[in-house]
Amino acid sequence: MAIQATINNITGQTPFDIYICQPTGESCFYIDTITSAELPYVFDIPEPYNVGVSYMMKAIDYNNCVITGVTNVS
Repeated sequence: MAIQATINNITGQTPFDIYICQPTGESCFYIDTITSAELPYVFDIPEPYNVGVSYMMKAIDYNNCVITGVTNVS
């Protein structure tokens, strides 16, 4: 079953490389490169994370600053 994630807001220098990772920050999958103009940005969480109870979303901005957050799947 597909699980969608939405990025509504992000702070940093555009563009952003978006990744989805295990909750510990390991084994990240590249999702896309986006700009602030593309927000809100919606994407499907890929296997095998689409069956987990939580995941980490990681964004790396133009200045190589890393922004992360762990979210429970509901």
